[in-house]
Amino acid sequence: MSTELQDLAQLPVASEPSRYDPVEILCSLIALPSVNPNSHDLAGPEYHESRMTAWLGDFFESLDVPCLFQEVHPGRHNVIAQLMIPGATRTVLLDAHQDTVPVEGMIIPPFQPVIRNGRLYGRGACDVKGGMAAMLSAFAQLAEERPAGSANVLMACTVDEEYTATGAQCLADIWEQGSRSDLGLPVPDLCLVAEPTDLNVIVAHRGVVRWKICTAGRACHSSQPENGVNAIYKMARILDCLEDYARMLAKNVPHHPLCGGAALSVGRISGGISVNIVPDQCEIEIDRRLVPGETPSSAMQEIETYLRSRLDVDFEMAPPWVAMEALSDTHNSFWADELLQHIAHVTGPKQKQGALYGTNAGRYARQQIPSLIFGPGSISQAHTVDEWIEISQLSLARDVYARFCRGR
Repeated sequence: MSTELQDLAQLPVASEPSRYDPVEILCSLIALPSVNPNSHDLAGPEYHESRMTAWLGDFFESLDVPCLFQEVHPGRHNVIAQLMIPGATRTVLLDAHQDTVPVEGMIIPPFQPVIRNGRLYGRGACDVKGGMAAMLSAFAQLAEERPAGSANVLMACTVDEEYTATGAQCLADIWEQGSRSDLGLPVPDLCLVAEPTDLNVIVAHRGVVRWKICTAGRACHSSQPENGVNAIYKMARILDCLEDYARMLAKNVPHHPLCGGAALSVGRISGGISVNIVPDQCEIEIDRRLVPGETPSSAMQEIETYLRSRLDVDFEMAPPWVAMEALSDTHNSFWADELLQHIAHVTGPKQKQGALYGTNAGRYARQQIPSLIFGPGSISQAHTVDEWIEISQLSLARDVYARFCRGR
């Protein structure tokens, strides 16, 4: 592991970056490790989201804007700032996640921002600290100007997007059934989620549900396997059936014109404890990609029904550890058209697009909040070993966010 990862005291954290320069803000964010703790990549809470959370609280305090800390997991908090404009007729939620993917295998110092040839390098530069920096810069401008006619703006910096998106889920749940939350936050009219879109607008994306199927057997000495029940043999029959189901799924579920079709993959299998013991347990992990209109629960139920109707093998379906809703373009077209007008004014014409990956937008859309994804950077640079973002896109994204919230 590099020395940059071992000595946090050497990291160049700017204590007081310009509140309006997205490049300076991004440099400060990159210098704050915020690796998702579920990655098991770096030990110790100092590498996780807590320092980022504290920095964000100080940033919003410097703007004299109230913010809330919503605990999602012990020591892990969403930060939600509130900019309320007298007479505002709508509320916009800006969402950017605090966490990043692991840094193992990176070929650049992950927490030392470097500018070279018009690019800014570092873990999270593209996904999604660049988008967060642009949002924070726009938010700071709006907080200083308080322009008449502007929307109310909620700026949510959520945790855990890179693993199970529980931060966005926890925040979205406060608006269950369209009611004003017990945190006193108004229901947003629209949510803009920061992800690298090359300044295009993502209006639809696939969802995902991940869970385990387990089989049980009876252990015995491998010299007399007839005295036991082999859990791996049971699972082999399930795997054959799932392979058939995956082929059928690609044909039977209609493709979405923007984000493609449904898919199923078995990504992991484990079972047994020793080669000379008949295994009494086996489990697999399933990844099922959802198209708009499907739900995680219905997808799981369909697979269970399919397997039980074709096999006489006992198995258990474990609860999912990831259940991310797909984003449909059914209810966000009006907002997408308005956003595209502001983008065209700043950058020139851009497009509505779909995505194969999922985002926090699916969590908010589940609560009937129209949601869009927009931000600087290219998805091809997300999670890479030399992650970077084009600096020129940061100020363009900042200007689009600000124009959209102002309404002009």
